[in-house]
Amino acid sequence: MQRRDFLQRSLKTALGGVAATSMLGNLRLVEAATQAAPIRGDGNYRALVCVFLHGGNDSGNTVVPRDGIARSTYQASRGTLVLPTSALLPLTPGAGGTPPSDGCAYGLQSAIGPNDPVGTTALRDLFTSGRMAIVNNVGTLIRPTTKPQYQSPGHPLPPQLFSHDDQAVYWQTSRPDDSLGWGGRIADLLYSTNTNTKLPMTMTVGGENLLQRGAIVSQYALNPDPQGAVPIRDLEESWNASRRAAFMALMRSATQTHALERGYARAMNRAMDHYGMVADALSGGAPLATAFPVSRLGAQLKMVARLIAVRQALGMQRQIFFVSAGGYDTHDTQLIDHPLLLADLAKSLAAFYAATQELNVSESVTTFTASDFGRTLSSNGDGSDHGWGGHHFVLGGSVRGGSFYGRMPDMTDGGPDDAGWGQIIPTTSVDQYAATLARWFGVPASSILDIVPNVANFPTSDLGFLV
Repeated sequence: MQRRDFLQRSLKTALGGVAATSMLGNLRLVEAATQAAPIRGDGNYRALVCVFLHGGNDSGNTVVPRDGIARSTYQASRGTLVLPTSALLPLTPGAGGTPPSDGCAYGLQSAIGPNDPVGTTALRDLFTSGRMAIVNNVGTLIRPTTKPQYQSPGHPLPPQLFSHDDQAVYWQTSRPDDSLGWGGRIADLLYSTNTNTKLPMTMTVGGENLLQRGAIVSQYALNPDPQGAVPIRDLEESWNASRRAAFMALMRSATQTHALERGYARAMNRAMDHYGMVADALSGGAPLATAFPVSRLGAQLKMVARLIAVRQALGMQRQIFFVSAGGYDTHDTQLIDHPLLLADLAKSLAAFYAATQELNVSESVTTFTASDFGRTLSSNGDGSDHGWGGHHFVLGGSVRGGSFYGRMPDMTDGGPDDAGWGQIIPTTSVDQYAATLARWFGVPASSILDIVPNVANFPTSDLGFLV
């Protein structure tokens, strides 16, 4: 059987339970993958790193108006959540940078406490130095949506708006008729650019996720601890040699008579192969000089940096990583909890960018944030509730930083961008955000619609924040 035929048949089997339109799009992807010319040479290395903020980050108190009409409407809408201008680090666009669309000045919540003299200063400095961009009011959309359209029956909207699970799924898949993520679809298209096609292009240190789920490529999960690769511990112990021998005999798929047994054996053998490749590479890697925060997110990003450091030993030219942080569902004690979350995010992102500089790959690695949704502008008295659109950070040496991208929303309570209860209608779609990242990563223009098909409904598929 030819490789092309094998991939197409495998994909048809894998997609048997999804909608026909979705399957056809993925078949086009695998067709393109079988014909794509490999990209070789370390100078072509590129990596995407998704930092998913579980719970829905309150971006209204992350990137905050400092003056003008935006400041007035912010103060009127946020109630008990208003931050004084003294608590904000000015976000001044760099030379030639794009200012906010509303002409107002903004600041980053400083998140500096008595035991934390740094807070989010490092993130502000990345923006000022042109290494970080802010993408405004991003959210799940099927097509551009105004408030009258949102209120009109029949206008296409993402399913189950304001639901954690549903919106996290839509953020990561970008199409309701598919169980594959847009990162997984990218990996299905470009996996053959890696010299080592046995090891997945998609690796997660932040738990299993939909973003990286592909039809051909399966995500490989690691731990953020120093070993990283997850062993089958009982089989690794020397005193278990006889048990290991018996287990390996069972895993010889040729001896299995049932399809499920053979499938299990293949999956187990693949997991053991991946463990061996990653464990060997990490054990031979030089230690990083960059110091990371002692936090779960800091440990995850440190592991990603270590994996990037051994990319040549792993045979990787393209990689997609996933890390995550929880606690952003700030219904309560937001003014206490949110600054701590932002401080950890800022210091972890800044350390990771410094590590990419240490490894001389800062222009080859782009890190971006994602979240279930933004949060309501209105206060519930002690926090905020489930919203829709929100601001996001993109950083790396290839980012056109020191700029704001997309339209800032009108923060007026009940205003033209308020769907209700302070839930801001996105003015930039996840599809546009993902398409911009995919283009930089190497997805050809002819395949962008198979990665994020709804981007065709928007005026541009490239927001311009990457070179």
